[in-house]
Amino acid sequence: MFKRSRRLSLVDQFIDGLLSKEAYETPSDTVKEDDLEMNLPEWFDEHLYNRGRSFFWRFCFGLSGSMTSGLISVFSVPTILEVLVGSRRSSSKYTAFKRYLSTFLHVMSWFRYDLKPGTVSWRSLYEVRRRHLKSGRAARLKNKGTVSQRDLALTQFGFLGYAVLKPDRIGVNQQEADDWEAYNHLWRVIGHMLGIKDRYNICRKNIEETREVCRLILDRVYTPCLENVPEYFEHMARVMMDGMWAVNGTMESGSQMYLTKNLANVPGYILTEAERIDLQRRIKEKLNGKHPDIGVDASLLVEKARVEGLPERPPRLLYLKDYDTLDNAPEYKKLPLAAKYKLALFSIFIAFYNTYIGRVLINSYFVLSINLTEYFPYVAFFVYGIKNSYVNIFKESPLDDTPAKPNSEYNKPQQPMPWYKAILAFW
Repeated sequence: MFKRSRRLSLVDQFIDGLLSKEAYETPSDTVKEDDLEMNLPEWFDEHLYNRGRSFFWRFCFGLSGSMTSGLISVFSVPTILEVLVGSRRSSSKYTAFKRYLSTFLHVMSWFRYDLKPGTVSWRSLYEVRRRHLKSGRAARLKNKGTVSQRDLALTQFGFLGYAVLKPDRIGVNQQEADDWEAYNHLWRVIGHMLGIKDRYNICRKNIEETREVCRLILDRVYTPCLENVPEYFEHMARVMMDGMWAVNGTMESGSQMYLTKNLANVPGYILTEAERIDLQRRIKEKLNGKHPDIGVDASLLVEKARVEGLPERPPRLLYLKDYDTLDNAPEYKKLPLAAKYKLALFSIFIAFYNTYIGRVLINSYFVLSINLTEYFPYVAFFVYGIKNSYVNIFKESPLDDTPAKPNSEYNKPQQPMPWYKAILAFW
């Protein structure tokens, strides 16, 4: 009991430091681009690191899927979004495709190759760190934010946070002793290599502490940010998903957005009966005996955001009767047929993935899709052209002057998709 209390105290201290003004004002790197050096941390354990890589490949489909929701969540942090919008490298479907396919292949290289000087993994990490340094400097010159230690650490959450907090939701489970410790060590090392100082690295010395850190980051950053998203969030998230559809046919913006908000505990985005019951309980607590037809502001069910820059907006009211059944939930009812179809498919996939044979088959499909994405992205050929469909991860993504659309453009009623197109949306 004493050890747990002490650990929680250390976690609170860490979170206070991470979400401080100092952490935001500290750049990712302070050296010039030509002077950038990258070294393994003194606490690097090669055996444990490689076990973390092995753990990823045993659950590559589930773990990589959680990263998609993690990336969408990262867009909801205003200071990160400001830098992304200002970079002009992901505001259209094509540039988003190039940028985030490159990101995906970078991450896969970290799992595929040994972390030693000269390897693809090492070169990839150096290139990503160099781009962060360059992007941060450019953003500061344009007075469009910075790439800070805080925001790097919050981005780190996007790659492992949901997996650590909700592994059962993505079909991941520990099969060997210390699997999670190994995966934690892997991301702790990667964070260090990308320039995150140890005092801001969300992957702590053990998985228990990391899990507590991730829980607080979710509660104090991502849940409130996704409840009240910043301007241009919808555009940047949706062009990423629409762009990446060419190499991932399961990608559908409505269902993926709903799933992300569900994982982030945003009130009203429910998928299970347990979540429905819990939401009604929380609404009743806030009503505190008042008439059940009175709406409860969703923001009252989440903590106040510990990051700056979120917009002011009218309250989103939750009504008790709207959650008498799952199908009646307003946010779910708004989804087009294609999105509901993809959510159903996702549930089936995860149920199958939880079996041994399902995991083997789906992981095999995922590995095949990686190779097709890298060497023969045949669907992208038809969408972007053959030459434009290939990505060199060591080359900067193209620039584009396409302006980001405000969130209001995406909140307008959409033309319903014919049922047969919705069914055929999965390739």
